[in-house]
Amino acid sequence: MAAYAPDAGLAVKAQVPERQARLQLVQTTVFDALVLDARLRQALVTVRSLGKRGLAVAALETLGDAPAFSSRWCRQADVCLSEEGAEAYEAYLEELLDRTGVRVVIPSSDGTIALLRRYRKRFEQRTRLALAPEAALAIAVNKEQTLAIALRLGLGVPRGVTVGNASDVAAALNEIGLPAVVKPVESWVGDARHGARLASRLVTTSVEARAAVDELTRFGGKTLFQQYVPGRREAVSFLLADGVMYARFAQWAKRTEPPLGGQSVLRQSIAVPADIGGQAEHLVREIGLEGYSEVEFRRDEAGKPYLMEINPRLSASVELAVRAGIDFPALIYQWATGGPIDKVTSYRAHGWMRHLGGDFITTIAAIQQRGRPGVAPPLEAILGFCLSFFQPAGYDYMDWKDPLPALKAAANFTRGWMMPAIRKRLRR
Repeated sequence: MAAYAPDAGLAVKAQVPERQARLQLVQTTVFDALVLDARLRQALVTVRSLGKRGLAVAALETLGDAPAFSSRWCRQADVCLSEEGAEAYEAYLEELLDRTGVRVVIPSSDGTIALLRRYRKRFEQRTRLALAPEAALAIAVNKEQTLAIALRLGLGVPRGVTVGNASDVAAALNEIGLPAVVKPVESWVGDARHGARLASRLVTTSVEARAAVDELTRFGGKTLFQQYVPGRREAVSFLLADGVMYARFAQWAKRTEPPLGGQSVLRQSIAVPADIGGQAEHLVREIGLEGYSEVEFRRDEAGKPYLMEINPRLSASVELAVRAGIDFPALIYQWATGGPIDKVTSYRAHGWMRHLGGDFITTIAAIQQRGRPGVAPPLEAILGFCLSFFQPAGYDYMDWKDPLPALKAAANFTRGWMMPAIRKRLRR
C-alpha cells in the first residue's frame, strides 16, 4: 500500500505497514480500473464486481483503513494523505495515472467528481473517466436547475424557494411553513484547497431554520427551502448510453440514516413503478445524463411522487441492484471503455439489503430525536431493528468469498462510532 504526503512533494512517498503482500506497489502494473473513494460501500461493490470478472482493479483513498483495500480483488491500494477535493489529491492522482496504466477511473463521491470535473481535460489525456458529459453533470449536481427542468416536464416538485442567507428565512417561512427541509443547492462546495459535503436539514422552528441556512451557506452558495414530504422514499436507477437505456432498477428505503433521507440502511428491490419510472427516465433523457444515475422521489400521504434529487454517481445502495441481477459497476466500466454494453431487461424484485452499522445509528437517532417529523417512536424503532434480523436479507460488506472487508468495516465502526459514543456517555 503506497501513501503520499502532500506537503513533501510528489517525489516523497512513505511506506504504510503492509498487511498483504499483493498490495505492494508495482510500477509496471497496468490496471483495467482505478476505483476512487475506497472507504465507501459502492467502491467495495465496484472492486468486487470488476475483480470477479477477471479485471485488474486498484483503489485509492485518503485513509488507510478503507474496507475495499482488504478485498481479495483489490490488486493495489493507494493512500493519498490529502483531502479528496484538494490540489494535492489531484497532483497525486495525475502522478499515479502517469506511472501506472489505468484504463478507466470510477469515482464514487461528490468530492472526487467535483475534482475530476475541475481538471477534466488533463485527466482525459491520461485515461477514461466514468463521468457523464459536462453539460449534463452541471445540471444534475445542481438541485435548482434539476427541479426547474422537472417542473417544466410536469413532474411533481416540492414547493420551495431559494434562500441565500439567514435574513431570507422569515420570508421563506411565510411561504413554505414548518416543518420544512433546507437543502444545499449543490451537495459539494469548496475550492482547490478544501471542500465539504453538505447534507439536507429538517427544521421545525424558525431558530432551527436560521441555523441550518447559516450552516449550509458557510462556504457560500445557496439553499432550497422546501416543503416537507413525509412519505415513502423510492429511487430509480439507470444506465443510459447514446440514447439507449441498458438497465432500469427500482428500490424503496424502509429506513435511512439520518431518518430524513440520507443513505438507505434497510432497502428492498421493487419493480419499476409506472409513474416514477417514466418520469425519471424522461428527466434523465432531457438532461442527457449518460452513464449511471439514480433519481430519488418521496411520496406524500396520497401516494403522489415528488422529485427529490438526481445522483449522477454510484449510490451507496447499489449492491442491492447487483444482487438482484443488474451489475451496474460492470455496465459503467463497459460504457466508459466505449465497448459493447450488456443490456439487462429484468431483475429479481423483493430482495432485501441491510447496512447494519447504519441501521444501528438510525435506531439510536430515533431514540434521541423522538417526536420529530419522520422519526419512528423509540419502541417502534427498537422493535423494527430487532425484527429485521429475522428477515432474510443480504448485508452490506459481507461476502463469504471475500470476508475481510466486512471485518474491516466492523472494526472501523467500533473504533469510529461505538467507542466515542460510549466514552461520551460515560463522561456524562
